[in-house]
Amino acid sequence: MSEEPQYLTAEGAKRLREELEYLKGPAREALAKRLRAAIQQGDLSENADYIAAKEEQGFLEGRILKLESLLRNAVVIDDTTKNRDEVGIGSRVTIQEEDFEPETYQLVGPTEADPAQGRISHESPIGRALMGRRPGDTVSVETPAGTVYLKIINIE
Repeated sequence: MSEEPQYLTAEGAKRLREELEYLKGPAREALAKRLRAAIQQGDLSENADYIAAKEEQGFLEGRILKLESLLRNAVVIDDTTKNRDEVGIGSRVTIQEEDFEPETYQLVGPTEADPAQGRISHESPIGRALMGRRPGDTVSVETPAGTVYLKIINIE
């Protein structure tokens, strides 16, 4: 798994720890019960319940490994030390494209990116263009629809 830093908000890290705890506890226990019940049915070679439970176990264990790796390499974005003068990971940035209303996004790591919720990855084209910039700067971003110019209105 990747050993690169995984930037997470404190809220995102908490959510991932809670998911990991659930998967390692109640989810594993429930799956173990399903596997035991399927094994008791007999012939495993044609036992659909057993095959489905084994597949689910593979996904569950894979997700646990991924979460453990993410959390092991997590760098939690500290809201109290953010630089309000230039865009960085964790910054809330208000940007405006000409002829459009301003929009505010928080720059986060790829794990937490969700543009519909106002969180964009610092590795995305827009995120990369904004990093290190200041209020009043205009950045150009290549999009599938062509070049877009975004003015940085505010950094929080």
